Amino acid sequence: MTISLAGLSFPNVSSFIPLDGGMGQTLIQRSNRPLSNLWSAEIMFHEPELVTQLHLEFILAGARVITLNTYTATPDRLAANHVSQWLEPLHNKAIQAAQEAIAQSGKPDILIAGCLPPLIASYRPDVAPDENAAFESYTKLVALQASASDVFICETMSSIVEATSACRAAKTSNKPVWVALCVSDTQPDHLRGGESLRDAVHALLPLSPDAILLNCSRPESITQALPIIEGYGVTFGAYANGFESVTSLYPGETVKTLQTRTDFTPKQYAKFAQSWRSMGARIIGGCCEVTPEHIHMLNTELG
Repeated sequence: MTISLAGLSFPNVSSFIPLDGGMGQTLIQRSNRPLSNLWSAEIMFHEPELVTQLHLEFILAGARVITLNTYTATPDRLAANHVSQWLEPLHNKAIQAAQEAIAQSGKPDILIAGCLPPLIASYRPDVAPDENAAFESYTKLVALQASASDVFICETMSSIVEATSACRAAKTSNKPVWVALCVSDTQPDHLRGGESLRDAVHALLPLSPDAILLNCSRPESITQALPIIEGYGVTFGAYANGFESVTSLYPGETVKTLQTRTDFTPKQYAKFAQSWRSMGARIIGGCCEVTPEHIHMLNTELG
């Protein structure tokens, strides 16, 4: 059976579209390199085989969409670290790693998602560029990724400006666009930047995203927030993180400050995913701390 959903066609999918899990945290655990605030980007230069292997493991665990490992490879982050010359080489290497993983898997129908992340820091839209500057940076990323991407995911969007700037840029590719909003752990009806989730959805709908997701928030917060999106008649989904809290992460720091939840088992995560599917979520995967084991369990329980 083939379904058409959120701008894409998926053979042999009847219930939901399974995404991959988090790349950065798992790569850090597998790498011997010292941790920096460019974490997963540096691995593309020095240990690209780790990226290919992790993509492959997510595919074998059941993911039908894998996301390019370019989360920290934005023009703004690289410029702040005085390595702007890395921009194009990093994207080329990330594309190659994803394509190699698909080839090794023997599953040519796996799709690649381009990645449009926060340009400077996750969860901190107060330090983000203004709308015009953000659109310019996101347009550069779209141009670098479009030839290899089947869909664009604007992810971990913590403000309306971040979300709409990324969505507008992604729309120039004429590819499907999914926007993943990041909600507050303590006020799930608001984005991490403080704006209303409803206001964010209202701002996005005129841009016609093919799906609106919630990501990189506690699974409990996503469970509380999903009914808000459900009421708008748009394809929706979720992929949560496994952090205790993100309040200790500030621009320029590394994710070493973040702690993993002790109860974040593959079985427990699958239970959250089951609840999201029962609400009508059609796109489900994982974010930070979600491993191939989590994705395998999710697909086993929901498939």
